[in-house]
Amino acid sequence: MRTPKFWTRKDGVSRAISDALLPVGWIYGKITVLRAKQHWKYRARSRVICVGNLTVGGTGKTPVAIAIAELLAQRNIQPFFLSRGYGGKERGPLVVDVKMHTAKDVGDEPLLLANAGPTIMSRDRPAGAELADRNGAEVIVMDDGHQNPTLRKHISFVVVDAQAGFGNRRILPAGPLREPIKDGLKRAHAVILVGGDENAKITGFHGTVFRAKLVPQEIPHLREKPVIAFAGIGQPRKLLQSLRELGANVKSLKGFPDHHAYKPKEISALQVKAAEAGALLVTTEKDYVRLPQRRRRGIVALPVKAVFEDPEALQAYFDRFSIPSREVDGA
Repeated sequence: MRTPKFWTRKDGVSRAISDALLPVGWIYGKITVLRAKQHWKYRARSRVICVGNLTVGGTGKTPVAIAIAELLAQRNIQPFFLSRGYGGKERGPLVVDVKMHTAKDVGDEPLLLANAGPTIMSRDRPAGAELADRNGAEVIVMDDGHQNPTLRKHISFVVVDAQAGFGNRRILPAGPLREPIKDGLKRAHAVILVGGDENAKITGFHGTVFRAKLVPQEIPHLREKPVIAFAGIGQPRKLLQSLRELGANVKSLKGFPDHHAYKPKEISALQVKAAEAGALLVTTEKDYVRLPQRRRRGIVALPVKAVFEDPEALQAYFDRFSIPSREVDGA
């Protein structure tokens, strides 16, 4: 879905639209809260770290999950990623193979995760965790699932976009929230605040807060020619912001709904436009993996990396929750 503008605007029309949807949001929130109170159905042998959020749309969960896996690698632990696989036709559980599976099979996020480490896609979280256990996992990093009570979590991180915050602080469809803020934060062990300045904070949360930023990575020829960008993510303008941070001359940005399944004519039109302008055609990694191989000609993916402000503090936090760490033989 494309993020509705009335979720963030404060004008009278936006308020009226949100007000009209409040009763539906109240029901949605109640259902989510009741579901979250259910007892977990499966306790994995491995430690489960959930990287979730309270809103729909992009907060940076997947880059943060990958960054956490990189910190675990410093402990000589190879984690397994676990993803629901939104947008894919497979139900799983299955081990994602980037050479065999496409976004139509497993969704875009599992493909991104699988490029960083072993990844299991499963609509049923307990079944996915059980498969990870059978494959020898010691730690599972679950991308999303804070509202899913079926799998016991050892650490629950809530990722918050410091710029967007919680929008109008209302529940779907009146706003971007999946559940009431106080209920979601009550179940969180810690918050990961992404972006924003050093004064950004989460009102009403008194637990541990880690800070991270999304750092766009340089790509070849970015400064040498104009750029035409497109993105089908929760907040397409984030791609524009990242490109400008790198000094790119962005001529236009075409936004699509989150997890958009691109039609051949849409991609062809963008490729023609870029060719006529002598421009570099750039999209996000998440969009790039949704494109069929034959449609990727001339399209460049912009990598974005989550970087923690204090990775040592996060490592110490892992110790508190008995996250494994292994010495290297001969070290």
